[in-house]
This record gives sequence, C-alpha cells and structure tokens, in this order.
Amino acid sequence: MFTEQGPTVRELAVQALSSIERGYDLLAPKFDHTPYRTPDRVLDAVTDEVRRLGPFDTGLDVCCGTGAGVGVLRRLCRERVVGVDFSAGMLAEARAAFPPEGERPAEDEPAGEGPAVDWVRADARSLPFAPAFDLALSFGAFGHFLPAERFGLFAEVYGSLRPGGQFVFPIGAPPPVGSRAYWTLLGFDAAMRVRNALWRPQFVMYYRTFRLGDVLEDLTRAGFAVRLVPLAELGRRPDGSPRARLVVATRE
Repeated sequence: MFTEQGPTVRELAVQALSSIERGYDLLAPKFDHTPYRTPDRVLDAVTDEVRRLGPFDTGLDVCCGTGAGVGVLRRLCRERVVGVDFSAGMLAEARAAFPPEGERPAEDEPAGEGPAVDWVRADARSLPFAPAFDLALSFGAFGHFLPAERFGLFAEVYGSLRPGGQFVFPIGAPPPVGSRAYWTLLGFDAAMRVRNALWRPQFVMYYRTFRLGDVLEDLTRAGFAVRLVPLAELGRRPDGSPRARLVVATRE
C-alpha cells in the first residue's frame, strides 16, 4: 500500500495513538506517499466537472491537508485561493508545494500557474471567514467529523460562501454488502471504535459514518440547495450506477 518514501508501520502506530492534530503533524512529511492522499484521477474528474459550474473568482479548500484540493482550485479560480487546516504540519507541507511567487524556482511551472494561495490554520468547525468565496471544496476529510458535528461543519462552510456560492465534494458509492471492500471498511471502523474506547486522546476517523442520505439532509438543514452529478470519468458499477458522484450544494 505504501511506497518506500511512505511512513513505517511504527510511525503509523504512533500517529494512530495520537490526537488527530498531532497525528497529522507527524504524518505530514510523508502523507503524499500514502494511499490517504486523494488520487489524481479523482482530482482531475472533479476539476473537469466543477469547471462546468463556473466561472469562479475565489476558492476555499476546507481541511486542505498538503494542498491537493488547492491545486484543483488554482485551476478553477481566477483571483484568490485559500487553504484551511488545523494541522500545522500539513500546512507546512502545503506551503512548500505552493510557495509564494518570489520563492518559486524558475523551472517550477505547476506551482506557478493560477492565483496565489493564502494559508489559514483553523478548525473547520469554526471557520474565520466572512461570506467571501464563490467555491468551496473538500477531499477526504469528512471521516474526521462525528455525525453530530456534520451539520455545524456545513453551516460554517455556508457562512463562508457568497450568495450563489457552491460547496462541492466527491462521494463514492458504498461497496456491495459482503464484498472485500465492505468488510475492510467495517473492520477499520470497528478497530477505531475499540481504540477510542480504550485510549485518549481520541483519533476520529470513520469511513462508514458519511452516508449520502444523512449528508444531503444536513446540507439542506444548513441552507443549501443540493444536487448530485455523476463523475463519469470514474466509471460505473456493474449495475450501471456511477462509482462516484459530485455533491453540488449551492447557497441560494
């Protein structure tokens, strides 16, 4: 699962026994060499679909991590992009990936494309922004929020968007009951629940708590108008349904 540049089993164990913030501070230097980093094919599929919803001037990456989503926003937004995360270690890696204009090497073309980026260290459950963004997105972070926190998180994003602004994120189809993926995710969540019952501080990371029906209900309660767009580039399941959809939540 991991490259030679990725974390060792011991490093992952230390991370898993830490708090979420401390764990990601420790993992940050090697995070992009793990399967936890959102795959490029998912980033590209979301970019292509969201581009049809634009144009956008300002973008916000919620729980930006090492900046994969910021890279998407810089391809979509014309003026300003902000990445927000509560891990100082992850933000340090993101800043290194997207250095300010004057610090970029001349041959660094990818980082030189698009608007400049600002980085903010903050908890997504209490975002420090006025309604300033046309587009907000997030990749792979929602498992770190308990279901009871989800409405508050969505309300914070809603409050950071201008009227007409859109909050987008991909959501995968659940694995078939009884499949290998089904049992893998079930086993992971069970192990995390045992860990959190026996150890403090807690490390919240669950794969099976972000159910589409509940998510749509919480988005609607937060004030969004919501629709689903198939991510055709990511393929379809044997029954013909899409393997992943893009959730498009609009502040009307």
